Amino acid sequence: MVWQVDFYEDEDGLAPVEGFIAGLSRERKAKALAIIKLLAEEGPTLPFPYSSQVRGKIRELRTQCGKDKIRILYFGDPRRYFILLHGLVKRTDTLPEEDIQITEKRMHHHLQKLKGS
Repeated sequence: MVWQVDFYEDEDGLAPVEGFIAGLSRERKAKALAIIKLLAEEGPTLPFPYSSQVRGKIRELRTQCGKDKIRILYFGDPRRYFILLHGLVKRTDTLPEEDIQITEKRMHHHLQKLKGS
């Protein structure tokens, strides 16, 4: 079965990763969109260094622009959709705990919305 890629939407119908990508420079935006396209093409077999495990069901799409590391955190939901939850640009090797917690909250919110559907 084919996996789809979709954006998480908050209570107001806003998609944080869409906003994140829209705010990137042209070069960074191109890299972010290319890695999302690669996820759509490769699905769960997308290998490291393009995708890696973060915590639990959460994974990260990985690309780089100069010294800046562009990360898009996502997970696979029960409908076989990859849901893009959170985006960030970082310069350190580790993901900030605050960003992981934001991602986990969004994942739980998305799963609750699915249960209510």
